[in-house]
Amino acid sequence: MRELIPAWLWTLARPTFLPFALSAGLLVSAHASAQEYSARDVGDWTVAASKDKGGCFLSRTYDGTGRTMLLLGLNIDGGNHLSILNDNWSIKPRDRLKLSFRLSSGGYSNQLVVGMESEGKRGFVTNFETKFPDYFAASKALHIYRGEVPVEQLSLDGSGAAVAELRRCVGIVSAKPSAGGREKGRSAAIPKDPFAPDAGRSSED
Repeated sequence: MRELIPAWLWTLARPTFLPFALSAGLLVSAHASAQEYSARDVGDWTVAASKDKGGCFLSRTYDGTGRTMLLLGLNIDGGNHLSILNDNWSIKPRDRLKLSFRLSSGGYSNQLVVGMESEGKRGFVTNFETKFPDYFAASKALHIYRGEVPVEQLSLDGSGAAVAELRRCVGIVSAKPSAGGREKGRSAAIPKDPFAPDAGRSSED
């Protein structure tokens, strides 16, 4: 894991952070039946498909001041999005800040984040390299700092199983239905075009 983020990650400050996080519903308002995946709990975590069927996300709400909520989204294309929100925070939507993230075996210094708001909670969203979900899954805690100021210190217990289920969810929503599945349950006696002049003969053939 890199201690300093690569230069190309600085370009991720553009507002494209926001659509996924917001369309994902942020809370458990995700479309539970997207591509036949039903939201489910994995320990203290909840895994659900996003409304736009572009991927899935896992979430967890922590007891304590402001009831911090963590969401990790994983897109079908492999991209990821991490959002942290809290009832008491004053960060404004679209604010741009640099925070440091510490996992059990490494971290990311001066990571660019974008402010956001959802259902009364304010926080930020950012994205990382494609291996981040693996690092997240293997970690026991996530510590976040703004300079020397601690922003959050969150337990990631159970994140391994939650990320495994997250990847399973993405596999389901990304699967394309087969032609056979579309035709299943349809009578072979129905003509291709029932309104054609020779429709009756076609159905008999």
